[in-house]
Amino acid sequence: MTEGQPVQQAQPPAPATPPAAPSHGPRGPFEATVLFNKPLHQKFYRLGLQFAGPGAEAFAKTRPGQFAQFDLSNIALPATEAIPEDLQDAAARQILLRRPFSFARVAKEATPPAHPAPGHPAHPKPVSSGVGPSTHIGTGKIIVEVVYCVLGPATLRMTTLVKGNSINIIGPLGNGFTIPAGKKRALLVAGGMGSPPLEHLAQVLTTEHPTMDAIAFAGAKTKEDLPFEKSLDNLSREIGFWLREFGRYSISSHVATDDGSAGFKGFVSACIVDWLSQNALSFNPAEAIIYACGPRSMLTTIAKLARDKRIACQISMEEMMACGIGLCQSCAVKCKTESGEVYKLCCKDGPVFDAKEIVF
Repeated sequence: MTEGQPVQQAQPPAPATPPAAPSHGPRGPFEATVLFNKPLHQKFYRLGLQFAGPGAEAFAKTRPGQFAQFDLSNIALPATEAIPEDLQDAAARQILLRRPFSFARVAKEATPPAHPAPGHPAHPKPVSSGVGPSTHIGTGKIIVEVVYCVLGPATLRMTTLVKGNSINIIGPLGNGFTIPAGKKRALLVAGGMGSPPLEHLAQVLTTEHPTMDAIAFAGAKTKEDLPFEKSLDNLSREIGFWLREFGRYSISSHVATDDGSAGFKGFVSACIVDWLSQNALSFNPAEAIIYACGPRSMLTTIAKLARDKRIACQISMEEMMACGIGLCQSCAVKCKTESGEVYKLCCKDGPVFDAKEIVF
């Protein structure tokens, strides 16, 4: 440097660019916090999740019959001795795709004030409500409950979830049930693992359509295959309240098992036919609607029953879904339209369809 040349001052380093806030589309992904993971019996569990912020805003708009896609790839396996023998070989399989789950219950949890007044509860309490598009959640949180059955490596990992864990979720997805004007009675029909969206529907009917009369029917091979908590006492069952999950909404329920180990002996569709026969004088098909979810064979029978009895019917289809948003087109369902038969996507156009639309 030549004498007399001005000295260049060192420039301070440019301030670091703050990290961008995580962006969320209307369907996420969102992080949900585990509140509980309660075993019901044998292979069935009820999982409680809490959403805050954008996730709460999104899931406050959930309608019965919609679903979400869970990322379960990073959840640990249970201890080797806790893995059922029939899943020992499949347990170590890598989880590549998200798994779809419908909702059994959606509730709003109010946030307590920063300085609670005397006598104010110190912790937020869930409020059972049929949250929907009109619900204003403010700064509250949303609790979502899911019922699942341990059938493979993904649901096996779910059994290790404990309070405080988080799950990455995309949703709510698909189209749910609708309640047409003029309907005064709803028959909720669940087969196998088809009960969760109907539980959610029972919640919404109670809060948004309190004058609508509803009754639930649940069917399974045996009483051990019913995805519910322990049934109510003998007196409750005698007056038509078998299942506490529907009883909490004052909705009566009946159970059918193939082997007769609980309730009506036979298919749930036969149980409904029997009920319709007993209530023929007070039942008006024009004012009724059937909502059903379960295996395809059951839905086929229920759709035919609804057509023969001239009862409106909406069904939630159970198809294999890979992406959940209509990209992979792996869940095609053949449907009838005025111009002929077409394929629609269960995840995008459904999973709820008008029963008359499906080609069985």
